[in-house]
Amino acid sequence: MSKPKTILVWFKSDLRLADNETWYRACQDGDLVIPVFIFDPRQFQSHPLGFTRVGAFRAQFLIDSVRALKQNLDNNGSDLIVRIGEPEFIINKLASDYKVSAVYTAREVTFDEISIMSKMEYGLNQLSVSLKQFWTSTMIHEEDIPWPIQGLPDMFTQFRKEVEGESAVRVVFPISETKPLPEIDPGLIPVLEELGLTLIAVDERSVIDYSGGEDKAWWRLNEFVWKKDLLQHYKETRNGLIGSDYSSKLSPALAHGCISPKSIYHEVKRYEVERLKNDSTYWLIFELLWRDYFRFVAKKYGARIFHESGIRNKPLQWKSDREVFEKWRLGETGVRFVDANMKELLLTGYMSNRGRQNVASYLTKDLGINWTFGAAWFESQLIDYDPGSNWLNWAYVAGVGNDPREDRYFNIESQVKKYDPKGDYMKRWLD
Repeated sequence: MSKPKTILVWFKSDLRLADNETWYRACQDGDLVIPVFIFDPRQFQSHPLGFTRVGAFRAQFLIDSVRALKQNLDNNGSDLIVRIGEPEFIINKLASDYKVSAVYTAREVTFDEISIMSKMEYGLNQLSVSLKQFWTSTMIHEEDIPWPIQGLPDMFTQFRKEVEGESAVRVVFPISETKPLPEIDPGLIPVLEELGLTLIAVDERSVIDYSGGEDKAWWRLNEFVWKKDLLQHYKETRNGLIGSDYSSKLSPALAHGCISPKSIYHEVKRYEVERLKNDSTYWLIFELLWRDYFRFVAKKYGARIFHESGIRNKPLQWKSDREVFEKWRLGETGVRFVDANMKELLLTGYMSNRGRQNVASYLTKDLGINWTFGAAWFESQLIDYDPGSNWLNWAYVAGVGNDPREDRYFNIESQVKKYDPKGDYMKRWLD
């Protein structure tokens, strides 16, 4: 009788069971499956600019998402093994201790994550343990875009037109029947203090009205699309500033993988069949395609997305004035629209897309401060932080990214007249 095949599944930014190929394949291929999540202390270290790489809001959403995944696994007859430490060592130790045949995990595209995977793979090779990686993070699969990655267009419009003409969105993976665990200590999910962070009370003005986890993500999707029927007006409301309903607010769930972009796509398509198809339904898919594009750009350019000169390798003169940056970071510039948006970010971990464009333009174009300072602060604070979307959007505004325009600039005064003419948003956060 052959020994049971044991597969370890390393969950990272794919904290869900539905439409998760990594989890699905492991349950199909293995006799025993060990689901693992690891809190890497390096993520919570201090940045040279004086704040932690992952701040309290983002960390709490992550903790909630991990807790929800553990509960869903428990409900399906399994559990989540939680550890704190460096994944490249912990995964290899678990693989050795429990005679693992293979490690399954999601494929990553950014520098830190790839470095960790390389170290882990080296150790697994010494143990004769195979590593399988699955593409789980985009609406369009990496194998279905019409170019090899080095041929990816540097302009979104060309990417969009060709993908819309040639690439289909694949079907979702069902939740697989869970396989049993070997006997193993599950460990404990840490609280913020154990990660060196301080709990911040939820501000009653926060526009994110759900916490992390797969069930909460589906609740929000149902609220936005079906219960409140907000999707039909999305294109008109998406530049709003106040409340939870001007946009889908699904970006935090997407960033942590609590729901897949494919699942959202197919839900929108169902809505188009059962209720209405218009510019607004297309626009949500359009924005998912932007998210895809930035992830593919990150894969193409690697560590260059984090460089001051950006993917265009364009040297510009930036200031590094910490005092000026601190006033921007804390919402103390004296420019009310900028300060209101920065206060919302500081107090809630979220800011509207319209606000992000304006404060990024102000930091880089009006103040001339190094754009990577702003990108790093967003990385720390935003609960919907995604490496590709964050750093490439910042590079886009700074003039070193995927933008054919050399002079992209947001005039704050005209933006206020258009988006906050009565000053309601500014009063909400400053008065």
